Amino acid sequence: MRVVSITNQKGGVGKTTTAINLGAALAARGKSVLIADLDPQGNASTGLGIDAGARGRTTYDLLIDGAALEDVAIATEVENLSIAPATTDLSSTDVELGQRDNRVFLLKDALKQSSKTYDYVLIDCPPSLSLLTLNALVASDSILVPLQAEFFALEGLSQLMLTVREVRETANPSLRIEGVVLTMHDARNRLSRQVEDDARANLGDLVFKTMIPRNVRLSEAPSFAMPAIAYDPMSKGSQAYLDLAQELIDREVQTMEMS
Repeated sequence: MRVVSITNQKGGVGKTTTAINLGAALAARGKSVLIADLDPQGNASTGLGIDAGARGRTTYDLLIDGAALEDVAIATEVENLSIAPATTDLSSTDVELGQRDNRVFLLKDALKQSSKTYDYVLIDCPPSLSLLTLNALVASDSILVPLQAEFFALEGLSQLMLTVREVRETANPSLRIEGVVLTMHDARNRLSRQVEDDARANLGDLVFKTMIPRNVRLSEAPSFAMPAIAYDPMSKGSQAYLDLAQELIDREVQTMEMS
């Protein structure tokens, strides 16, 4: 079971869009996938058609009450894709978990104790370096960082890298950076091309070859409570996430061969 946190403390960079559509793309590639929604806004849950009233047990119950993952996960309309949904209850977890000795290991323990396994668990992190994000990083094999192709895109990455280093030193020495994926990219726009050049110059092979374009279908799909691959499988956005899924799978194979 490969656990990947999709994280960037900067908001509006495409974390939830990436979680939903990469999850659906991996499922389309024949992988069993769970999306763990750790964002109190619950947008990944809404975007996969899980109404607030249908979220009986959530990731809040997983962390706070020790609920079993199999009692929280809900199958979506997409074959091979499930979600552990979230509600606004998660917004209080920093306060509720603050005094627990094992507060950053709760998600890791929940995944380890589950009788249900998946090929991939994708964690949709909140746009902050909170206890929720720390739980995600401690539970993960790697992180995937969506990076919006805009001015100041690379600013803020340094803080995330420092956090990753601290987590490696204290709680999860095997945590690695899976890669950085450029989102909302417009090849006709000089700024997008400049951000791409800067990212590849500074981060090298960490930057995925696949870039996610600005695409109206990616923006429309959540309003129909489905991933873009289900909404319009031939759109440029859908095809980009299918390519990203294959690149992620290929990287995992390469990592296993090297280890």
